[in-house]
Amino acid sequence: MAKTNPVQFVQQVRSEVSKVVWPTRREVLLTSVMVFIMAALTAVFFALVDLLIRSGLQGILGFFG
Repeated sequence: MAKTNPVQFVQQVRSEVSKVVWPTRREVLLTSVMVFIMAALTAVFFALVDLLIRSGLQGILGFFG
């Protein structure tokens, strides 16, 4: 592999970073809100599943115990 001197490396990094399309403030805000909403929905889902499994196990153990 060919070695690149530090100056060329920095130039290449700068040229690659200039190609990046950065999100707008609105896009960041909307995606952040969506992440929080999905996290909340996931938490509610797993809480309900946990409640269902717990009540099912308590019912089974109460029936046999």
